[in-house]
Amino acid sequence: MTAFDDPYLSATELLAAYRAKTLSPVEYLEVLIDRIETLEPTLNAVVDRRYDEAREEARASADRWAHGTAGALDGVPVVAKEEHPMVGRAWTQGSLAFADEMAAMDHPIIERVQAAGGIIHIRSATPEFCCAGFCHSRMWGITRNPWNTDYSPGGSSGGTGAALAAGYAPIGTGSDIGGSIRIPSSLSGVAGFKPPWQRVPALPPYNLDQFCHDGPMARTVGDCAVLEDVIAGAHWMDPASLPNPPLVAGVGGDVRGRRVAFCTNLGDWPIDPAVDANTRRVAASLAEAGAIVEEVTLPWTTDQIWNAAQVHFRTIMGAGIGAVRDAAREHLSDYTIAFADSMDGAALGFYEGLELEGQLWEPLGRLFQRIDAFVCPTMATDGYVAGEPYLEGGMAVGDGHVRHHILGAMTLPFNIQSRCPVVSVPSGRAANGVPTGVQVVGRPYDDVMAFRVAAAVEATGVGFTHPTWRP
Repeated sequence: MTAFDDPYLSATELLAAYRAKTLSPVEYLEVLIDRIETLEPTLNAVVDRRYDEAREEARASADRWAHGTAGALDGVPVVAKEEHPMVGRAWTQGSLAFADEMAAMDHPIIERVQAAGGIIHIRSATPEFCCAGFCHSRMWGITRNPWNTDYSPGGSSGGTGAALAAGYAPIGTGSDIGGSIRIPSSLSGVAGFKPPWQRVPALPPYNLDQFCHDGPMARTVGDCAVLEDVIAGAHWMDPASLPNPPLVAGVGGDVRGRRVAFCTNLGDWPIDPAVDANTRRVAASLAEAGAIVEEVTLPWTTDQIWNAAQVHFRTIMGAGIGAVRDAAREHLSDYTIAFADSMDGAALGFYEGLELEGQLWEPLGRLFQRIDAFVCPTMATDGYVAGEPYLEGGMAVGDGHVRHHILGAMTLPFNIQSRCPVVSVPSGRAANGVPTGVQVVGRPYDDVMAFRVAAAVEATGVGFTHPTWRP
């Protein structure tokens, strides 16, 4: 294997090689296709192959590089989440109920990736309707984690997470309504960015759901930033999308003198011992890099977080999935039905839910008056067993227990606090070999600082860039 046969080249490295004319997009695409076809019988991360179209696009990209007209992502292979529609291609959302659905339009992310010269060669698996933190469905079967195939890569952007970790592509797309970028980023050992609400355009109706965010995933923080700069900004289809996004590529990881707070349990979350230890290693490494680091507490409880999220989900996502349940129950996965059923009643009304969201913001907002960024674990647990539906009774986490599998993640608070940018970055591994991660949370709309601190974490070397796992 030569350096240019390595399926783990970053997007940044690829662009430099194309620019120097030491590698062609045509050649590198074949390296990744070979990799995918070797590993897919084990991992099952890919649900749509665009190889013929991608080869044509790679040839066109090579011509642009030859003539000096290449775009920001020209020739870079990209794995796209199947939830992001591509015109003329299947758009099943992982459900047998929509097995014959074809997309009539491109998602704004897809449009912008392709306009920048990115090559979408594969599209990736999700759980049904993206309503779970793991990644399996009746439609597509079980997607497995490259680090330990007994475990899930997480969800709902699990296929993208597994594909990145396995060397199928350097960058990919994800979406996040309860942690669906950050959960698979953590469990798959890659970086993922939940932008603040309105930063990246989306399609109706979820563009108007403040819990819902589309964003980039990559094996490095720098690549994540490169993709974010391509997809962010106002779009005519999304009136909520904001113009003039800050540029985050190349911000670097200088945190000298920056004030960073960390908390390992966000109040009362039970966490796996490895998660706690790896988060503390991250905090110590930031202090060594010159940040002013302090450990803090928050007065949140998992019950408060759950109740606030349930009110919101019941009103929007739950209502949408509930309508499909009522019309096509026989086609749905067991966990999808359980999700819809759980939305039929909630302890709080919508106004009370908004009050609770405001109460949850107050201590974090007060903390942000004196710090630049906040760090906490991404996952509380060391992973979800592949294929397990987690239907009843919650799940064990560390020495404790949570009432629902989604609370095995510590991501929901920052969907509730949706204006905060959050980068999940690797922090190490648990005893079972599954990666762990931390969330770097910025002040509302301070994307630059979130990326700066995440880049500093990555630079300390406490995480990693790709697994040693091989087929």
